[in-house]
Amino acid sequence: MSVREQNLETIAPVLASFKISQTGGVDDLKDADIGKAVTLNGNYTVGPCGSGSILLGKLITLTLTDVDNGKRVATVQIGGICRLSISATYPVVGNRVVGGTSGTVRQAPVLTGYDPAGGNVARGTVLEVNSTTDCTILLN
Repeated sequence: MSVREQNLETIAPVLASFKISQTGGVDDLKDADIGKAVTLNGNYTVGPCGSGSILLGKLITLTLTDVDNGKRVATVQIGGICRLSISATYPVVGNRVVGGTSGTVRQAPVLTGYDPAGGNVARGTVLEVNSTTDCTILLN
């Protein structure tokens, strides 16, 4: 008897709704960003993860359409298990992540003096790494 494959991403995700940050009156998140890593940019506003940013979670869906700037709401998975695209420096199982490039995540830096007053910028626990493509993270 073989071990049964499990989809851990379906186990108790925690979802929250946020406003979308804007640049020049244009939403920073579009339909093409669904499934990517996002960060908290301000009071209840989210945008795509950039290099070294603090991972909030995974963008699950957006209301309305791309032409409805300023009216859309983002649903973000902020807890549970999710899969996100990765960029160099690639994460290692058991370690934590920060924002990579263009909505990806990467290995978190070593705890040093440049971490913010609230603590290390790292988030999550990496459960699995799929080569240089993506990883499965427990958003804890």
